[in-house]
Amino acid sequence: MPNIETENGAFENLTDEEIVEKVRSVDQEFYGFLIKRYQAKLLRYANNLIKDEQRAKDVVQEAFIKAFINLKGFNLKKKFSSWIYRIAHNEALNMLKKYHKELPMLEDFDFESEEDLEKDFSKKEIAEAIEKCLAQIPILYSEPLALYYIEEKTYGEIGDILKIPEGTVATRISRAKLLMQKICKNKK
Repeated sequence: MPNIETENGAFENLTDEEIVEKVRSVDQEFYGFLIKRYQAKLLRYANNLIKDEQRAKDVVQEAFIKAFINLKGFNLKKKFSSWIYRIAHNEALNMLKKYHKELPMLEDFDFESEEDLEKDFSKKEIAEAIEKCLAQIPILYSEPLALYYIEEKTYGEIGDILKIPEGTVATRISRAKLLMQKICKNKK
């Protein structure tokens, strides 16, 4: 990374998009700041999707490489975080397809429950419950749930990452909560 005292100390105050602009115009070494900012988050996200730490590391590395290669094409009016998560998402799905690790759909769950899981748990407790039960939920539902509660993305950001409408995000999160509620109740 650049050894520029004012930049190094102040990079945390820069937006992702400002750092991207510096990578493009000043020094490509500034890309290290983006890696530092997103590496742990993307690793957690990828690991939640593919359930294999080494392959998750490969996914994140590939995502950062692809993002760097395509950085000149990134639209600075968009959010870098959604863009990098989308790249990681695509890489994780490619890894799942390559190793046939996609989880089967659970056909026997009833989604018509009126119970609201959020009344029973605080957001922090939900995040803890998600991490414990997430591996048992189909990726179709676990991914938006992890993005919302663990990665703290908005429905709009999740829609951008997954390329689905916000309404679909809301439906999948709602169904994921019901699945988790049933799975976690069975574990007690």
